Amino acid sequence: MTVEVETTIPIRYRGRAIDGSYRADVVVEGKVLLELKKVDAISPLHKAQTLTYLRHAGLKVGLLINFNVPRLMSGVHRFIR
Repeated sequence: MTVEVETTIPIRYRGRAIDGSYRADVVVEGKVLLELKKVDAISPLHKAQTLTYLRHAGLKVGLLINFNVPRLMSGVHRFIR
């Protein structure tokens, strides 16, 4: 199993590379993006960030996981593009 930590995701706009990049927390097998948080509540900004990373990385499945919850499953949000 391949696990990449702090994976660099290049930013492209209208087919052109732009200076700078995003950093995904974890990418598993080049197929699943994991965005890890420890916040009081997941905001729409966190969801938008995860969707942006998925789009720029060319991935279809992502998990946004908040570890600051009493029950871990209530902190997992799944995204499919």
